[in-house]
Amino acid sequence: METYTPKQIAKTLNVSTTTLRRYEELDLIPAVPRTKSNHRFYTSLHFQAFTTIRALLKGYDIPIVYEVMRLSKNARYEEALWLVNEQQYHIQVEKQRVEEILTMIQNADFTKYKNVKLKEYMSIGEAAQIAGVNTSAIRHWEHEGLIHSERNKENGYRMFSISQLRKILVISSLRKTVYYIENMKSLLNNLDTQNYDKVERSFQLALQNLNNQLVLQLKGIAELIKYISFCQR
Repeated sequence: METYTPKQIAKTLNVSTTTLRRYEELDLIPAVPRTKSNHRFYTSLHFQAFTTIRALLKGYDIPIVYEVMRLSKNARYEEALWLVNEQQYHIQVEKQRVEEILTMIQNADFTKYKNVKLKEYMSIGEAAQIAGVNTSAIRHWEHEGLIHSERNKENGYRMFSISQLRKILVISSLRKTVYYIENMKSLLNNLDTQNYDKVERSFQLALQNLNNQLVLQLKGIAELIKYISFCQR
């Protein structure tokens, strides 16, 4: 079996040898053999393990990648594959959601969302449930001046109008694409004035990013399947 030094693999994958050792310390790869002089050396199996980690990291969050590699190391291959496929499903759901909200923006008569008839005013919990976000996120966006609530005269609780819910939906869809508060405020102002061109461009960028992430995830899965095949030999 072909063997490699840490420097050879590090150079090929454009990472440091420290990074390779960290993956080893995190228990992400098979046990690493050593020479008689106690130097590490890697086999083709390790090379594929490192390649898989780097490929998965381009499309998946770090905790997911680490869990997938640990599952694979312990021969729990089906669980590893289910985990990466589950993440792909979440991206597909988010993509569908962004497309739905883009359609919603263009609908002047915004009285329904996902076939749910909207009330004139909603509590923060109701708004969070409809938008699929935490109430803490809505409070943060209000603190930043992106949205505004009114207070229920009877109990003092926050109440959000349909127009504010529309903004909450937009923010929740674009928060990974529009990075700066001032830029988001500008987009929301365009929404208020029904100047939809810039808002739509931002949504198209969000959809493009999701599509790119799906492609990167598929490439990572391809390397994972190669790694699993190596492990099963």
